[in-house]
Amino acid sequence: MGSKTGVERFSISAPPDLVKEFDGTIGSLNQDRSKAIQQAMRLFLSEHNWARGSGECAGAIVLIYDHDVHEVGEELTDIQHHSRSVINSVLHIHIDEKNCLEIIAVRGGVDKLKTLIGSLTACRGVKALKHTIIGI
Repeated sequence: MGSKTGVERFSISAPPDLVKEFDGTIGSLNQDRSKAIQQAMRLFLSEHNWARGSGECAGAIVLIYDHDVHEVGEELTDIQHHSRSVINSVLHIHIDEKNCLEIIAVRGGVDKLKTLIGSLTACRGVKALKHTIIGI
């Protein structure tokens, strides 16, 4: 009969090179595997659970787009104007002659944020989009 420790132990399978890189990274951060995996699990849950819920969310949408694609800037601006009720701020950065980075601070309802992210993702010329949205 064991004592309750408030934790559940489990094992995972991973490729050796991934484990080696993971251990090297957490070692340089003075962390152990358990703490790092707990942080990764919490991040995974926060990134995915917001979309299943309802209510208010807040976060950031980061996208890179090719400014040479015909009318991409105008289309992104139109999308943002239609979503101004959830967009708090936009930071536009010129990366080089061809690429632009936008960081969009958002706060609003789950459905509106999902719609905004979908519209931005579908925009021709957007090369990459990453979002961090958390329920509030």
